[in-house]
Amino acid sequence: MRLASFEVATDVGPARRVGVVEDDGTDGNPRYVDVTAGYGASLAAEGRQSPAALAATEAPTDMQSFLERGGSAMDAARRAREFVAFDADERGPGGARCWYDADEVRLLSPVPRPNTLRDCMAYEEHVKNSLGGEVPDVWYELPVYYKGNPESVVHPGEEVEWPSYTESLDYELELAAVVGREGRDLDAEEASDYIAGYTVFNDFSARDIQGKEMQGRLGPTKGKDFANGFGPYLVTADAVDIASITLTAEVNGETWSEGTPGEMYHTFPELLAYISRHETLYPGDVVGSGTVGRGCGLELGRWLEPGDTVRLGAEEIGKLEHTVVRPE
Repeated sequence: MRLASFEVATDVGPARRVGVVEDDGTDGNPRYVDVTAGYGASLAAEGRQSPAALAATEAPTDMQSFLERGGSAMDAARRAREFVAFDADERGPGGARCWYDADEVRLLSPVPRPNTLRDCMAYEEHVKNSLGGEVPDVWYELPVYYKGNPESVVHPGEEVEWPSYTESLDYELELAAVVGREGRDLDAEEASDYIAGYTVFNDFSARDIQGKEMQGRLGPTKGKDFANGFGPYLVTADAVDIASITLTAEVNGETWSEGTPGEMYHTFPELLAYISRHETLYPGDVVGSGTVGRGCGLELGRWLEPGDTVRLGAEEIGKLEHTVVRPE
């Protein structure tokens, strides 16, 4: 199952919703089942009391709250998808629409504002290429990571503003895990049960300032904090074998990079176990894998240019697209 966060227009302004993605929509575009409305409609059909209020409690309209409900919310999403028939006049309790075409919504990142945003460095080839072939011993011992800026999320399709302090703008092809359960001091053997699902992650980087920052033995900061893109959807952990998927990066339609999470030296359960040492993971935390081997311009010896469109994706998840623009 693939989940989406999106906004729809209402009489009182945009309203945020959680949806199940259905590919067979009009003209090949996806449709989105409104989980709360669709689940409420199924409860009403059963004759349940206060179906709208019950649906809003069990399957909230905000992804953060939705993930906090855990398995019951996921079950509600599956039930909504099974119930909704995509009839034009289909309505939930109170007349709420049960589904939307792609051109009726503004697609958001799956978790529009994560609790925390952590990015790791789990691919040996990327480390070798980035550090001139030398991999520090500590990298094999510890799944190192940094904390990014959860306020700088750029939603699917949004433009990325070129930072004024860089001339070396780069994309990074990554997968990210979204935490679905609260946990602390986890073992790697149990940590996989705390992953709600996976999404594509583009850790945009200003390489020239990043290189200067890292010479100070701290950071990264301004080299990373300006734009974090992830999406377009969240594929649930039970619906995908991440070791078998292929991630791709295209710039202006040309394939620049490919890789698979099966090449990670440190697995996602190992990453979560390390992160959770004396630190609590919460639903809605986002953890990036780090860049696949040859998954960025730094490794390829080529950089983005103003006006370039970057499209990262995997067939099982979807395509995440952004255009970089330099302010006039």
